Amino acid sequence: MIDTPAQDKVEDIEIRLLLEALYLKYHYDFRNYAMASIKRRLKQAREQLGFSTFSSLQESLLYHPDMLPRLLRYLTVQVSEMFRDPTYFKAIREHVVPHLRTYPTLKVWVAGCSEGEELYSLVILFREEGLEERTIFYATDINQDALSAAESGIYPVDRIRLFTENHRLSGGKTSLSNYYQAAYGNASFDKSLRRNVVFSDHSLVTDAVFGEMHLISCRNVMIYFDKKLQNRALGLFNDSLARKGFLGLGSKESLRFSDYGSAFSDFDRSEKIYQKVGE
Repeated sequence: MIDTPAQDKVEDIEIRLLLEALYLKYHYDFRNYAMASIKRRLKQAREQLGFSTFSSLQESLLYHPDMLPRLLRYLTVQVSEMFRDPTYFKAIREHVVPHLRTYPTLKVWVAGCSEGEELYSLVILFREEGLEERTIFYATDINQDALSAAESGIYPVDRIRLFTENHRLSGGKTSLSNYYQAAYGNASFDKSLRRNVVFSDHSLVTDAVFGEMHLISCRNVMIYFDKKLQNRALGLFNDSLARKGFLGLGSKESLRFSDYGSAFSDFDRSEKIYQKVGE
């Protein structure tokens, strides 16, 4: 059945009420996410969870708390891979790491860490570059299930071939197989990769500054935010970065034309790596 303009308008009202209920009841704030994206995800949730309307989904969310994690799986997209966009990690290895070597201790924040693929990519890169021991990594997400998956470090073994090729293309100095053990269809990454990692629930929408970081990597998260929320997140990154710290964004993201464009210089424009302007 094709939606009519009138039906679309009603659904938009229902969605805004649902997002308001989600915020007021559980303090998860999706109200300033891009409407087209959030509507697409909620339609999928409505259909697959067996509801005829967004209003009935809202009622279930309000009166049945076990609906929350089920809905969050649709609202927080968990799509990543290790060393995704290898040239980004190669740029960090070759151009950012020489600057980071000058610090006695380092803090790295992977914001919106999903199920941990980007986190482990950076930990492995830092180990190969001799920086892991002096670094604390912070991995944050609003999805508790994703954080649990990240903390386990277990991935289907059929994904390893892609991870391995990405690692090679990123300038990896060892074999990726040195970092995991495969058994029963899964690859379990070594626990030592998590010894300097802090996993934490943190929202770019509602939470405050997260420490003083030397590198923040937040890739393919802000593409789902509207302009107001993008500015909020970029302000958070600006306030969380040490002087001359680095910010890495996704290939389709930019801080140009934002309220914080002048606060950063283009360190590697092609890879969307920015450096906070010195004070």
